[in-house]
Amino acid sequence: MHEVTEIRAVDWADGPEVGMVLIDQTLLPGVERRVVCVTVDAVVDAIERLVVRGAPALGAAGAFGVAVAVAEGERQGWTVAQLHDQVARIRHARPTAVNLAWGVDRAAARLAEGVDAVVAEGRALMAEDLAANRTLSRHGADWILDRLDHLEPLDRGGPGAPVRVLTHCNAGALATTGWGTALGVVRELHERGVLGRVYADETRPLLQGARLTAWELARIGADHVVQVDAAAASTILGGHVDVAVVGADRIAANGDAANKIGTLGVALACADAGIPFIVAAPLSTVDRHTASGRDIHIELRDGDEVVRWAGAATAPDATEGFNPAFDVTPARLISAIVTEVGVVEPGDG
Repeated sequence: MHEVTEIRAVDWADGPEVGMVLIDQTLLPGVERRVVCVTVDAVVDAIERLVVRGAPALGAAGAFGVAVAVAEGERQGWTVAQLHDQVARIRHARPTAVNLAWGVDRAAARLAEGVDAVVAEGRALMAEDLAANRTLSRHGADWILDRLDHLEPLDRGGPGAPVRVLTHCNAGALATTGWGTALGVVRELHERGVLGRVYADETRPLLQGARLTAWELARIGADHVVQVDAAAASTILGGHVDVAVVGADRIAANGDAANKIGTLGVALACADAGIPFIVAAPLSTVDRHTASGRDIHIELRDGDEVVRWAGAATAPDATEGFNPAFDVTPARLISAIVTEVGVVEPGDG
């Protein structure tokens, strides 16, 4: 088993340069570089450009972003109203992931106590998220092993055979405060010695699966391949995987779940193949104020991300890109939602 130092996608530096520290995920896997955000402009830019991404990680970035705003406000002499306006900019930097607003609101509740109190709230949030990720990963692995051992063996080779997993986008340590959610479940299976091959969808248009998930899987020594997104349904229906595990950016009260665009297609293929489709996320991702997936605002990103790559055009100049960042999987297609408090099975009603 590999001994792996835990990734910290989001952190806080006390000095000499006080600010929020991020792994720049736009540069991975080729370059591992950390950036320090000391202004609200830098925080908002980092969130919008996906320097930091993933719902739980955005929660921590939101909390520490409030601390950045407090520190900048002290330097610039902002009024209380100006400070609140800057905090609101951070809160609304990305609309779909509920954790960003949640992290901002939690830290902002301590604004009156000063920057040290806000930083302490951010660190508490990080510790809670990491613990939640480890717990939900155990719940998820237990559920998968119990469910698969009760299915017909088919291509698995019977009970006890390695579990073959498909995942979409990145829901690992890079998307959280450590360990991971969907990829945390995969890591738990790996640590138990029961993980087979992992099929990581590349995740167009920004390749989070190819760049980030594969990087994390390589670090822990897990057997894995990267496939184009369009191969997922064929891989599932071809009998090459036993379960799909994905994260979520927002889970509605009825169990509908928003995740990276392309997730819905994976769920549909799993339903047709009769294999489990699992959503793994901390309880903070469940938004009880959003009744269903129809009420989830889907972020529409710059179309250039679709029709250009590394500055070069991949489509005719007159062609516009359509670039929704997320889709919504209805609860009826979800076999299990796994959080730190347990497992629910919305697909069973």
